[in-house]
Amino acid sequence: MTRDLRPGHPARPPASSAEVDGFLAEARRSVPARPATPRSTTHGGVAARLILAMDATQSRQPGWDLAQGLQGEMFRVAGDGGLAVQLVYYRGFDECRASRWAGDALALARVMSRIDCRAGRTQLARILSHAVAEARAAPVHGLIFVGDALEEPVAPLEAGAADLAMLGVRAFMFQEGGHPEVAAAFGRIARITGGALLPFDPAAPDRLRALLGAVAAVATRGAAALERPGRADPKALSLLIGRMGER
Repeated sequence: MTRDLRPGHPARPPASSAEVDGFLAEARRSVPARPATPRSTTHGGVAARLILAMDATQSRQPGWDLAQGLQGEMFRVAGDGGLAVQLVYYRGFDECRASRWAGDALALARVMSRIDCRAGRTQLARILSHAVAEARAAPVHGLIFVGDALEEPVAPLEAGAADLAMLGVRAFMFQEGGHPEVAAAFGRIARITGGALLPFDPAAPDRLRALLGAVAAVATRGAAALERPGRADPKALSLLIGRMGER
């Protein structure tokens, strides 16, 4: 089951890049970002929470099918009961929905299998707004976004990313294709939140699988994931953490 995500109040006026940078610099001096914590201490032992957000417009059907087949890697790396994932997607011109939190790959796959991609425009601002709302309700240990296009002004996205940064939520922006303007915007969101821009090629599914697992490892174990990769691919973990350090 999914629920429709309708804007609850008017959007704030967009801030300039300089204003966003200044705001974050001041905020970080007074309120350090909350790091991802191991599952043994997360929510008193409750699973770490990851939002898997996806562009489900028409061009994304092959990528959607690929992600549906690979998302189980996140649960495998996290281990039994270590992870809960919420699917959020947009398609058409005004449809943006969120699923219930899923605690295993089969439950998430069932939700994904009922969704088909439809022509429309990007709605990344609504994704970021939803992630902020979820993180204010209870800790969210990462936002994964998978997409190939952007048809929105960047300034409101930076403001949404700044809100995520204040809540300690890193955005991992998986970009399909190599459009430079999309890469620049996705990279900006990743840098503001302390996450990473991660280009991928659908023709190389093993790389995407490994990176999804690496994100799950960081979400459930934090910085310790690099020293104790567990089931995660060590090379993918090193790449991910290196990208997280890019500024």
